Amino acid sequence: MKPIWIVDDDPSIRFVLEKALARENLPTRSFTNPREVLDALADVDAGDPARQGPQVLVSDIRMPGGSGLQLLEKVRAQQPGLPVIIMTAYSDLDSAVSAFQRGAFEYLPKPFDLPKAVELIRRAVEESQREEVTDEAQSAAPEMLGQAPAMQDVFRAIGRLSQSQVTVLITGESGSGKELVARALHKHSPVAGGPFVAINTAAIPKDLLESELFGHERGAFTGAQTQRRGRFEQAEGGTLFLDEIGDMPFDLQTRLLRVLSDGHFYRVGGHNAVKAHVRVIAATHQDLEQRVKDGVFREDLFHRLNVIRLRLPALRERKEDVPMLARHFLQQSARQLGVEPKRISAAALERLGAFSFPGNVRQLENICHWLTVMAPAQVIEPKDLPPEVLGAMAPLAPAPAASPVAEVRPALEAGHEAVPSAVPVLPMSPPEAMQWPPAMPAPAAGAVPEAWEQGLEAEAQALLASGRLDVWDVLTRRFESKLILTALASTRGRRIEAAHKLGIGRNTITRKIQELGLE
Repeated sequence: MKPIWIVDDDPSIRFVLEKALARENLPTRSFTNPREVLDALADVDAGDPARQGPQVLVSDIRMPGGSGLQLLEKVRAQQPGLPVIIMTAYSDLDSAVSAFQRGAFEYLPKPFDLPKAVELIRRAVEESQREEVTDEAQSAAPEMLGQAPAMQDVFRAIGRLSQSQVTVLITGESGSGKELVARALHKHSPVAGGPFVAINTAAIPKDLLESELFGHERGAFTGAQTQRRGRFEQAEGGTLFLDEIGDMPFDLQTRLLRVLSDGHFYRVGGHNAVKAHVRVIAATHQDLEQRVKDGVFREDLFHRLNVIRLRLPALRERKEDVPMLARHFLQQSARQLGVEPKRISAAALERLGAFSFPGNVRQLENICHWLTVMAPAQVIEPKDLPPEVLGAMAPLAPAPAASPVAEVRPALEAGHEAVPSAVPVLPMSPPEAMQWPPAMPAPAAGAVPEAWEQGLEAEAQALLASGRLDVWDVLTRRFESKLILTALASTRGRRIEAAHKLGIGRNTITRKIQELGLE
């Protein structure tokens, strides 16, 4: 990974950030003034590890020999996609606002909380790497692969829509490649020169989603210290891709409908209408007609989105594409890891082709990455395939009557996610013990025995029988503690990411950790 460049004339600030980032295995390079940074940028050589450019730039505002704001402008002109974090004293808040408006990724007030600073820098690194992967994938790899008739129908539809900016609704199972179709629709459209901005509406907590979509004004809520542009403004003149639209909260659906109807919206806390010149493409794995009937999705919004519908086939419906996709993903994984590409035998391909791929193309990609790392030889044979593929081919033995714990274990061993235990009588395997590739989508409700609920019922009965009057509090604390600790384990202690995964706010998880004594 490329280093984090730190620019500050204060050696103590540089020292603290260098040590903190080193503990996170993030390389750094430090500078004392903007001139040194600009000289280093002019000397960047991607082929020389010692002369790599920055992954993220963290700069103070006021330094001898130059302003951080001037440095920001010059760096943004040379590398528009580079995240720049501006450090500032509280007295420089107006300067920070100015920096933000000029394109800074975020600002970091001094004196700063070190864990929060590291978390912010890590978030900027992830954003930078995501942009690099996207750019590399778009330039080096084919847009989409598929020879099956169902995929050829999709390609023809993209071609017919190439001269149109009409709203498109893409449907298909999770992992089937809906975002790839959206990117192809954007690339072959009249707004191809504009930005492509994607947002997964199911992955962002409800209390943050409105601000993410529409932006907010300074002072709109606690912590809103600057004006921030939302995804609609970021996508101006291009395409906004709303993934998993079926999971959008009902009250936000009304705001989205207004934007689609008249092209205007208001930032959170704002009073001036903002005009949106944006093409909207939405995607979902949900049955939106059924969700309309269930009263959780607005019918008028459904009709606004359902102008043109593209259905993306599941991988099991295009089995003839598995060999071509597998070879492509093996080549891609080898490039990413810097190793020699592995070949796959005809017998292994046949075995792979017989797998049902509940996780679709994404699961095949994960399997190929796993094979690149784990297969012992250069030629992949059937015995080298991952456990979920080999296990799916063998008949399942009938499960004997057993305890609740024995009922939960097979679900984990099959690669499915079981519900975390709420009480100690149902121990679960730790997240790191679960196999790679990641677990596939959980089976439909009722497919996994509800052993954890039986255990919860037994524990509740025992506590109630004991005459305790705080059963609710006891079990709630244990449940919340287990849930938060499991989420933190999966994110290696990163609270903001854990909160996002749990669907709660950052302040909520911080408060709960304090209340439950999990510090």
